[in-house]
Amino acid sequence: MAKVTRKPKPGLLFEQVDWDFDRLRRTYDAIEEVARKDLEIDVYPNQIEIISSEQMLDAYSSIGMPLMYRHWSFGKHFLSHERLYRKGARGLAYEIVINSDPCISYCLEENTMPLQALVMAHAAFGHNHFFKSNHLFQQWTDAEGILDYLEYARRYIAGCEELHGPGRVEAVLDAAHALMPYGVFRHRRPRRLSLQEAEEQRRERIAAAEQNVYYLWNTIPDIPGSKEEIDAALQERKREMQLPEENLLYFLEHYSPILESWQREILRIVRNVSQYFYPQKQTKVMNEGCACFVHYYILNKLYAEGRVSDGAMLEILHNHTNVLTQPDFDDPRFSGINPYALGFAMMQDIRRICEEPSEEDREWFPDIAGKGDWRSVLKYAWANYRDESFLQQFLSPAVMRRFRMFALTDETGDSHLTVTGIHDTSGYRHLRDVLARNHDISNTDPDIQIVDADLLGDRCLHMRVIKRDRVPLDAASRDATLKYVERLWGYKVKLEEVEATL
Repeated sequence: MAKVTRKPKPGLLFEQVDWDFDRLRRTYDAIEEVARKDLEIDVYPNQIEIISSEQMLDAYSSIGMPLMYRHWSFGKHFLSHERLYRKGARGLAYEIVINSDPCISYCLEENTMPLQALVMAHAAFGHNHFFKSNHLFQQWTDAEGILDYLEYARRYIAGCEELHGPGRVEAVLDAAHALMPYGVFRHRRPRRLSLQEAEEQRRERIAAAEQNVYYLWNTIPDIPGSKEEIDAALQERKREMQLPEENLLYFLEHYSPILESWQREILRIVRNVSQYFYPQKQTKVMNEGCACFVHYYILNKLYAEGRVSDGAMLEILHNHTNVLTQPDFDDPRFSGINPYALGFAMMQDIRRICEEPSEEDREWFPDIAGKGDWRSVLKYAWANYRDESFLQQFLSPAVMRRFRMFALTDETGDSHLTVTGIHDTSGYRHLRDVLARNHDISNTDPDIQIVDADLLGDRCLHMRVIKRDRVPLDAASRDATLKYVERLWGYKVKLEEVEATL
C-alpha cells in the first residue's frame, strides 16, 4: 500500500471492536459521504440488515434471496453448509447483497466493527453502484419489482401445494431447477412487467397458452387437403413455435402438450428467477472488482483523514488481502483465477495508467494513459462492459506480468499440454484473448437449442447442442437432464451433438 499522510484527527468513527447501531450509523454516513462526494458514484437507497449465522446459512440455501418459495434442495443446501460451518471446515460470507431497490445488504452479526465498515463500503456502495449503473442489469433485471415478484412466487407455489399436493409441485420444480441454466433469453431481451401487470395478465396468458397448445396439438390429425397442404400447415405451425429456441423453459411453458396451467406458471416463475441472475454470471470479475476497489478507496480515504484507527485499518487490510488471495497454479488451493483479485488489480491498474503511465501504457492505452480523470474511466467501464469485453479492453501487460499468466492448449489426442503463450511481448495479446474467451459464457456454457418437434408423428422433441472445441457434454449429466425435459414434454426427446462451424 502506498504511504498515507494522515491529517489531524476530527474524531474516530469507532474505537471499539464490538459494533452497535450508533457506530454503524455514524460509519455508514462517513462512507456514504466519500462515496457520493469523492468517488461520485450513484447507488440505490440502502437497507442494511444485521443477521445471525443461522440466517446467513438460510440465505445461502435460497440462492441469496430474502424471499423464496419452498423446495427440498434449499434445505439440503442449508444442512450441507451448516455441517461444514459447525466443523470449522468453511466460514461464512461476511455479507450478502441483493440487486433490488432498495438495495439490501445482509451483514453478519459476528463481524467486528472494522469488518462491518468494510462490508458496508463493499456491498452497500460498491456492488450497489455496479447493479444500478451496469447496462446488463439495467436491461435484464427489474430491481424495483424483484422482491414483490418473489413474494408473489412464494404465495403462488404455496397455493399450488395446497391445491395439487407437495409431491406434484416438487416434481415440476425439480425438472425446472435442472433446466434453470437453459431457461434464459441470451439474445433477445424479455419484456419487464410490474407485479401488478403480471398478476393482471396471468389468467389471460394461461388461457392463451392453453388455447395455443390445443391449436398446435389437437387439430393436427384433422388437417384437410393434400400432402403438400398438410406439410405447409405443419411448417406454419412450427414457425409459430419460433424454432430454434434457446430458452428451454420458455418453450416447454408455452408448447408442452401435457402441462396444466399451474405447472406452466411454475416454469415461468423459475425462468424469471434464472433470468434475474443472468447478468451476474457475465460480470463476476467486474462486479467484485468494483466492490473491492470502492471499499479499498473509501476506507483508505477515511484512514488518511484520521477517522479510522491504525488497529482497525490493519484488520480491514487483513480481510481485504484474504479476499484477494490468488494461489499459484501448482498450489492445491488453485481453482482458477480469483475474480476478486483480477478485477481489483485491473481497476487499480486503470487508475495508475491514468495518473502515472509508462511508455508501454501509452502504447497499449493511448485513450486513457495520462488522462488523470480515472474516476470517469472506471465509471464508464463499470457501466458499459461485461467481463470478456472488459478484459479485452483493459487487461494490461503489467497485470499479466503480476499474475504471471500463461496459456495452455489441451488437445484430445495429445498426451501432454502445450504452453501457447506466456507473459512476454509476443504473448500478451494471445493471453488476453484466451482469458477473455474463458470469461465469455457463450463459449463456456453449452449451446443447447430446441430445433424441431414432430407434430404429426410420435411428437418427439428434437434438441441440438453445438460442441465447443470438440468437447462433448458429460454423459451422466446429459442423460439426467434429458429425463427432466421428457417429464415436462411428455414424449420422447432426442439430443444431437454437432460440431461448431466457423
